[in-house]
Amino acid sequence: MIESFGVRLAARVAVAGPLVAGIDPHPGLLADWGLSIDVNGLERFAMTCVDAFAAEVALVKPQAAFFEAFGSRGVAVLERTIAAAQAAGSLVLVDAKRGDIGTTMAAYATAFLADGSPLAGDAVTLSPYLGFGSLDPALELSAKTGRGVFVLALTSNKEGPSVQRARADSGVSVAQSIVDAAAERNHGADPLGHVGVVIGATVGETGLDLSRLNGAVLAPGLGAQGGTVADLRRLFGGISGQVLPSSSRDVLRHGPDVAALRAAAVATRESVRELGESTGAAGHSVS
Repeated sequence: MIESFGVRLAARVAVAGPLVAGIDPHPGLLADWGLSIDVNGLERFAMTCVDAFAAEVALVKPQAAFFEAFGSRGVAVLERTIAAAQAAGSLVLVDAKRGDIGTTMAAYATAFLADGSPLAGDAVTLSPYLGFGSLDPALELSAKTGRGVFVLALTSNKEGPSVQRARADSGVSVAQSIVDAAAERNHGADPLGHVGVVIGATVGETGLDLSRLNGAVLAPGLGAQGGTVADLRRLFGGISGQVLPSSSRDVLRHGPDVAALRAAAVATRESVRELGESTGAAGHSVS
């Protein structure tokens, strides 16, 4: 029987705390690290991050777009990054934000969630804005293969609120409808279901009821974007044990020295570790 993503996630968080460390090889960061802005620099950046982070954090999160920008050779580096991080003990969340319909969505699901695919980590981010039901191929395949998905719900970009905070005639916001749909998929799972949601650490008051989610919340924006541990406690109070804070730039600025990167990741991990102490605990409404 395949071990579910929720079980594997809870086990990893118990060992390494809840931190998600981003691997974002932005050209500006490659330059800051003194690396060439090409595939060789990309690979050196990514493997340095794996060396520094994989044994220390719950998940590493490579941003697929920065690899894809270098074409097929960049995608090959992403494949090697996923494999190296998993071999080092970390779970891998591929930040690809895929979303489409029908056979196209099924193809994305195969690429990022199927057994044997070199792009399949342990989870992938998805966009539900063609309708939550359009994600069914990915939701079904991830359940079958023991992987997870994180669905965008309430993001911190300034363009997000016009869509995500919009309300239906029933008064329910779009973001709440996404949380509710994820909760339906997670019903009865123990300790957590395989469908998580993405809620930015800097979104302010969410107005969301997360009490029935029974899944993980990826909370990007810790550190350089302004999110703090106090924000996480305020936003996610009763479900803090289900929250996975994500930090990228604030840790990556300490590169390219592996020891300095690792030390930054460990310091950030310890600052948020208490959030993961009750993973799977019952949640409450948050505001």
